[in-house]
Amino acid sequence: MSRNDESHSPCIVVAGVSGTGKTTVARLLADRLGIPFAEADDLHPPANIAKMSAGVPLDDEDRQPWLESIGRWLHEHAATGSGGVIACSALKRRYRDMLRAACPNVFFLYLTASHDLLAQRLSHRAGHFMPQSLLDSQLAALEPLATDEPGASLDAGPTPGAIADMAMDLLLQ
Repeated sequence: MSRNDESHSPCIVVAGVSGTGKTTVARLLADRLGIPFAEADDLHPPANIAKMSAGVPLDDEDRQPWLESIGRWLHEHAATGSGGVIACSALKRRYRDMLRAACPNVFFLYLTASHDLLAQRLSHRAGHFMPQSLLDSQLAALEPLATDEPGASLDAGPTPGAIADMAMDLLLQ
């Protein structure tokens, strides 16, 4: 991604397992960059939400239409030049590859945290369909960002504002 290209705003996926603060950081980053924000959870088909709400992990077949929707969102925002920030787990390399196929210049900001911190955060979260019981399945499926993937990993331990500041520093290099 050409982070210094001023003619187009960046397309960024804030990624990581549930509880890393993806949505909060993505909103802050979008606000700071003055570009659109989206929550990938809002793009799940109702069947996926029902499955996760029942404590059943999604499989790759379940995720396919969801990832296609996210890819379309990224593609549309890249094509218009508006850019955008979307909060999306993007747990596996092949999922990120699908998103890159739709939006070749996408930048992944991958948030990491310890199991204990994630479990603590999820135990205090209310009103979300993703139960804490699915944390271990997400961690088992997780494939960290590889060195040949466009993006960076950041520790999700600091405050969301501090993480957004670190992300801005990375993007403005």
